Amino acid sequence: MTEILPPMPADLPDVILNDNAKVVLTRRYLRKGLDGKPYELPRELFWRVAAKIAAQEAKFKGGKAVVAARAREYYDLLTSFKFLPNSPTLMNAGTDLGQLAACFVLPIGDSIEEIFDAVKFAALIHKSGGGTGFAFSRLRPTDSRVGSTGGVASGPLSFLRIFNTATEQIKQGGTRRGANMGILRVDHPDIIRFIKAKEQDGALNNFNLSVGLTEAFMQAVDKDEEYDLVAPNNGEVRARLRAREVFGMLVQKAWESGDPGMVFLDRINRDNPTPQLGEIEATNPCGEQPLLPYEACNLGSINLAAFFDESTPGRIDWDGLRTVIHQSVRFLDNVIEASVYPLPQITDMVRTNRKIGLGLMGFADLLYQLDVAYNSPEGVALAEKLMGFIQAESKQASKELAAERGAFPAFEGSTYAAKGEGPYRNATTTTIAPTGTLSILAGCSSGIEPLFALSFVRNVMDGDKLVEVNPYFEAALKKAEAYSPKLMEEVAKCGSIQSMEYLPEDVRRVFVTAMDIEPIWHLKMQAAFQKYTDNAVSKTVNLPTSATQEDIWDIYWKAYEFGCKGVTVYRDGCKASQVLCTGDGQEKKEGDQEIKPATKVRKRPDIVYGFTQKVDTGLGALYLTINEQDGRPFEVFATIGKSGKSITAKAEAIGRLVSLALRSGVEVRDIVEQLKGIGGDHPKFAKKILLQSIPDAVSWVLENRYLSGEKHANAHANGLTRDTCPECGADLTFEEGCHCCKQCGYTKCG
Repeated sequence: MTEILPPMPADLPDVILNDNAKVVLTRRYLRKGLDGKPYELPRELFWRVAAKIAAQEAKFKGGKAVVAARAREYYDLLTSFKFLPNSPTLMNAGTDLGQLAACFVLPIGDSIEEIFDAVKFAALIHKSGGGTGFAFSRLRPTDSRVGSTGGVASGPLSFLRIFNTATEQIKQGGTRRGANMGILRVDHPDIIRFIKAKEQDGALNNFNLSVGLTEAFMQAVDKDEEYDLVAPNNGEVRARLRAREVFGMLVQKAWESGDPGMVFLDRINRDNPTPQLGEIEATNPCGEQPLLPYEACNLGSINLAAFFDESTPGRIDWDGLRTVIHQSVRFLDNVIEASVYPLPQITDMVRTNRKIGLGLMGFADLLYQLDVAYNSPEGVALAEKLMGFIQAESKQASKELAAERGAFPAFEGSTYAAKGEGPYRNATTTTIAPTGTLSILAGCSSGIEPLFALSFVRNVMDGDKLVEVNPYFEAALKKAEAYSPKLMEEVAKCGSIQSMEYLPEDVRRVFVTAMDIEPIWHLKMQAAFQKYTDNAVSKTVNLPTSATQEDIWDIYWKAYEFGCKGVTVYRDGCKASQVLCTGDGQEKKEGDQEIKPATKVRKRPDIVYGFTQKVDTGLGALYLTINEQDGRPFEVFATIGKSGKSITAKAEAIGRLVSLALRSGVEVRDIVEQLKGIGGDHPKFAKKILLQSIPDAVSWVLENRYLSGEKHANAHANGLTRDTCPECGADLTFEEGCHCCKQCGYTKCG
């Protein structure tokens, strides 16, 4: 049957976009000519998508009038920004490419043929705009005998590097590089190599890594027992390890860099609706979509901020939300029909299970409107209520579609049929996925994450800077008669208001940001949403740089106890003050009348005592001597290299200037914040910290000795330099398990 797309109505209303959305739409979604310039208008984009998805109605006894009506309904739905599908649908619907799904899982068998088939298939998926997940757990361990050749196997990690290199060469849809998830079971003999795979900065840069944990392993951790490492090719027990030591290594690596993460495989498979088709071994790149081999899933998100209604009891428009849930489920089911998948195996699996993943965004904005704190029992209870409602209504919508179109083909052998539920059109209906770019289009907060900053400075054209403020925060301040442009500039310097005791207590209670929230509340929120989500939840547990490995151990264990399917932690320095800030935080406040009187440099006593610390830098061993008075640093001597070298002179100069500052009464924290993060040509890891230069090394020693436990705006984030957007240069934030740019919509995770 020839597909006929409805023509765009002449009276179609234009799309109302904020400035950020215009930038992102132009960069990432509008169709472009050979010169790279867009030839498509926003209105044409949204009609292109709405018309293509609505045209699928004709396959189910829908005539031209039905298709035209659905197209207009979908156009209004999308341009109201109450719902948006995943990026490949916006990019490719109605184009020659036609691949509309975001996430895929490919199997990797234990043979050269199967491995390189997977490399080829992944390249095709990345070319079409999708991200891929792989389980390397079926590959035989390093040094295993290869029967066909008499040689020895190189192990999963060597092939993982091949996948990473292949990904580097494939540009997704002309907009971004491919993203991957690599998973290895914790009982694989190569697990220690896998856990340490990203120790070298920049290694496997196209992969997120997660260790697949089992119930047996977690029980061994709890009992402090050993567990078996089993070769998957022959079932041979190759070694035994102490479970707590392996778990501790995972914690250590998460503390150092955030990689690898962890997924709980048995927990995931308890929710596998079609176990008759196989076991779930892998997820998509951000971990929120567990999938069977060759399975794909198309995702979409509802903007909860759009359903605040002051005139409604409870101030949430539940009827409006119900309507949008049903529209969205139908839309996503139509996407399955419209999508052109890159492999016939994928087409077969997708149409066998017809999985969709309806999620949400704007949750933090809804809480702000409701005057409910994210880190509160009320916030967690609301999360459960909302997700329970979305789950129930999405299942009802899928049931109604099944009555109209038929159940998904694998339904009869599914867990639903075994329990007497359904029939349903879709094997799954809910997923909480990252919405970094979509939330910029919708003008709302990302996914279920709290905001990173209430106010921030954004770079605009010609080097100008614009202070942007969360609209609900601005409205609350105006209502409390506490708003002023000067205050917004002050908030923009650190993103948070928790230290501003002059602001109303109710405002400070409600308007919390990611780094204001204790880790336990991040976990409770993730668990609340997971309770009513078919698939999994994309969420980051944000931690200050002062967080310990014991803190992360506790988070990982509680995630297991709370029933989460995985967990991602990100340890950082006062992240809220880093996000999208431009350095204005170092400027003196306008109108600040506090002027310190000139200070006199203290004279040096004849005898002072101190210590000398050796620090390995990229330029050689730095010997830093710090002498003290009354337990406080008084002077610093920095020595590196041989006398007469320019680097020796620079080190001496730094020491003299730091000494002058200390003897003049300058606080240690001020010196640390000025020196910390200064880059150099030869960065080097020392004591698990990336020291970028001699001044950076000096700041590290001063901080560890005198400022232990304090938070600093320019802290060594995870011992690494802050990532910046490769396209616009703004700082990348880490939320929903992925680095993303709030300025232009760039994301590392597809």
